[in-house]
Amino acid sequence: MTVKITLVKKVLADGSPCKKCADVLHRLEKSGHIKHIERIVEAHENDPNSEGMQLAQSLQVDKAPFFIVDHSDGQQVVYTVYFKLVQEVLKHLS
Repeated sequence: MTVKITLVKKVLADGSPCKKCADVLHRLEKSGHIKHIERIVEAHENDPNSEGMQLAQSLQVDKAPFFIVDHSDGQQVVYTVYFKLVQEVLKHLS
């Protein structure tokens, strides 16, 4: 399976990371799955023009963090639940 995974994490208006985003990032690092994340993009809560906010809007996602999985066949799948990403994608990568 060849995929490109982008993590979009939210940065709160005060500049701090959202709690859930920090937790997911920690889980990725602890499990070693972080090596499969090709890009990490920030969605700045107070900047609707930030790349992450633009991605969220274009993909109609209102949760953070979320993952964009681009498959080599052109299919794109968005995951808003970390554990679903692990079960359906990450556990199949080595």
